[in-house]
Amino acid sequence: MKFKFRLAYFLFGLMIGTFFVLFIFQNRGQNFCYLPNCRVLKDIRSKKLLISEEAKNTFRMGWVNQKDVENTLTYGDVDFSKSKIPYKEGGKIYIIEGRNTKNEPITIEIVNGGSKALLLSIKKQ
Repeated sequence: MKFKFRLAYFLFGLMIGTFFVLFIFQNRGQNFCYLPNCRVLKDIRSKKLLISEEAKNTFRMGWVNQKDVENTLTYGDVDFSKSKIPYKEGGKIYIIEGRNTKNEPITIEIVNGGSKALLLSIKKQ
């Protein structure tokens, strides 16, 4: 059998197998979280979130709210080139880029400590 036919059979079988695996296991409650961005965000979400006075003042301005921060911690992008800076009280500072409900880009600074996360600041980009 020629190579192109073997390749076609292989790809067809791979496509059918992938379809069955995705169809059977789609609602099992597992999620793929092995990439660095996903792991950092999941680790921060699993901890108690404390809010600094600067962040509370930003919330009072009204252009961002708690839901925007939660969405950024779920769907945001960690800027690793600016992150992992040691914080004076322990933990590391992470810079996370996301969007608010008005679809404006925002940047949040979070300290990821041992058992808690501290929201330092929220800024418009």
